Amino acid sequence: QVQLVESGGGSVQAGGSLRLSCAAAGYTYGSYCMGWFRQAPGKERERVATIFIRGGGTAYADSVKGRFTISQDNAKNILYLQMNNLKPEDTAMYYCAAAAPWRACTLVEGPWDYWGQGTQVIVSS
Repeated sequence: QVQLVESGGGSVQAGGSLRLSCAAAGYTYGSYCMGWFRQAPGKERERVATIFIRGGGTAYADSVKGRFTISQDNAKNILYLQMNNLKPEDTAMYYCAAAAPWRACTLVEGPWDYWGQGTQVIVSS
């Protein structure tokens, strides 16, 4: 059974930084697409950053370009999201997601077959 477990959320002031982690268990890490998404209260879930695990290509939402960095540690089966210069509008529940390893995927469309439970990020002004 695939499990994605996020950690690293918290409360910070605007301008601060956080690093989110996503530990993957029961997942054939090294397969294709993984990523970070977020959902703020009353808003739709949005893609934040995604990565091709093989090859390392990445894609970012315009709102986070230059501030957030997605990366991976294949040896530890962990996906990271480094978030710098955080803004109040970054406040949301952040989710890790992954495509099933046997499915072709794209960094924008996925598909996103597995989801973690989320970790809360709160940025105060």
